[in-house]
Amino acid sequence: MAWTWRYFGPNGEPTTGPVEVFGSQSDAESWIGQTWRELAKAGVAVVALMEDDRMEYQMSLKPADRPDTADSGTS
Repeated sequence: MAWTWRYFGPNGEPTTGPVEVFGSQSDAESWIGQTWRELAKAGVAVVALMEDDRMEYQMSLKPADRPDTADSGTS
């Protein structure tokens, strides 16, 4: 089984990215954890993890919104 990533732009259109093939899901996820910032800077908005031709899942590369801890109302 081969694990790869597919890349999509901000409007959902397929886009190019590094061609990497991984032997396990864990290896693929570790790699994306190390490179997602560079991919996002290059215009990749969403990635999809593929096992051969089957999509395992997809996720956004946009950072999650963080609550403003300075205005949390706690003392």
